[in-house]
Amino acid sequence: MHPEDLQTLVRMKMPYGKYAGRLIADLPGPYLAWFAREGFPAGELGRLLQLMHEIDHNGLSELLDPLR
Repeated sequence: MHPEDLQTLVRMKMPYGKYAGRLIADLPGPYLAWFAREGFPAGELGRLLQLMHEIDHNGLSELLDPLR
């Protein structure tokens, strides 16, 4: 993880799917868990979704509040 990844989570929007247009930081836990089970997409998006899943799964979402 890079420190700037946290900033990206609160600025980048999901580009496709059911939650297209929603900030990655605001994606619901069950949606992130689905990616964890089924496989994250390749590239930066997959890396960021995986990071957000770890943050959400470990109850650390409040870490992103000061960055919003």
